[in-house]
Amino acid sequence: MRKAILVGVDLGNDRNFDYHMEELAGLAEACEMEVAARVTQKMAVTNAALYVGTGKVEEIRLAAETVEADCAVFDNSLKPSQQRNLQKELDLPVLDRTNLILEIFEKRARTKEARLQVESASLQYMLPRLVGMREALSRQGGGAGAGGGSGAGGGLANRGAGEQKLELDRRKIEKRISELRRELDAIEQDRATQRQKRQKSELPSVALVGYTNAGKSTLLNKMLDTYMGDGEKTVLEKDMLFATLDTTVRRISPGDNRDFLLSDTVGFIDQLPHTLIKAFRSTLAEACGADLLLQVVDYSDPHYREQMEVTADTLRELGAEKIPCIYVMNKADRMMEEHELPKVVGDKIYMSAKEGIGLEALLELIREKLFADYVSCEMQIPYADGAAVAYLKEHAVVHSLEYGADGAILRLHCKKSDAGRYAKYCVSG
Repeated sequence: MRKAILVGVDLGNDRNFDYHMEELAGLAEACEMEVAARVTQKMAVTNAALYVGTGKVEEIRLAAETVEADCAVFDNSLKPSQQRNLQKELDLPVLDRTNLILEIFEKRARTKEARLQVESASLQYMLPRLVGMREALSRQGGGAGAGGGSGAGGGLANRGAGEQKLELDRRKIEKRISELRRELDAIEQDRATQRQKRQKSELPSVALVGYTNAGKSTLLNKMLDTYMGDGEKTVLEKDMLFATLDTTVRRISPGDNRDFLLSDTVGFIDQLPHTLIKAFRSTLAEACGADLLLQVVDYSDPHYREQMEVTADTLRELGAEKIPCIYVMNKADRMMEEHELPKVVGDKIYMSAKEGIGLEALLELIREKLFADYVSCEMQIPYADGAAVAYLKEHAVVHSLEYGADGAILRLHCKKSDAGRYAKYCVSG
């Protein structure tokens, strides 16, 4: 296991600096690193060349030697020049927050789409850092020389060996990014087609969103187990950051013909790299196209409000901020007495997905949001139109069904569109 020394800069404008350092430690541990030491510094503004002050670099170097650290991990995204300068000064691999998140995503990606998305984001992150090494390369081949210049042998021919290699690497990366984009575009088209088919099925969709490790996968699995009894369709749930990356869509059938699709999406985190948001946009489109969002919040986390703000910011960036939302204050059993749960306050529900406390109350909230356009009515359908009875039994909530002399009498709860479709049979409602 690699030993890491964590480095943070407190600019005085982050009231949650200590929390963000703890989160950085969590990211390091998710990368299978041992946090061997921490070094922090208060500054008004970061150093343009080294991120930290010049004196602090020596302190970091000595601390790294003392604990025999294998790498230094910084709390924010570093500029390519800062990362290069720090590696030279510390004589250690230097990683930043983006590095860690990319590494975690690379370890956790399971599907072909997720692996391609992570590779694309990683290459986009690497490219400017590769180009930034140009100044540090020795020009072993010298300049144009007596026979040099811009003739047929120009371009790579008049560059040093190191710079030639760099230029070739840059071209390979750009070519690979283009290939990945084409592959991901094709997968995105397939995903869009699947979404269209689901929309044609008229099943409403619900998307689980929220901060990483808030309990989204746990909630999905608990609903599958409770309402579907299908353990084979559960997803990985683990108490760690970014345990799952792949979007999963499952049908939830509570047994009253008000089925809906429930999708689990990748978790959010503060300072989630823009390249990752961009790369995972097709995956996150499940949230953008949902009829309802369930924002799962770890209510037991002291910083849950800040995590909700990060989720709201990310949803705005995705263009999903106007979708109706239910706030699932999960893990509330750690903060409240069990007899107080579940507790519903407006669009918030305090519950425990792991313990299954509050599932029925949550389901009722989902029904109220998804099926708000349902109306109650009574219909008398002649026996000659048996297809209408069959349709309504499949697509409406039928409270009672009787067979009279002139046809079937149904008391039901159905969509306004279906009530209009069979208006000629309505006797009330």
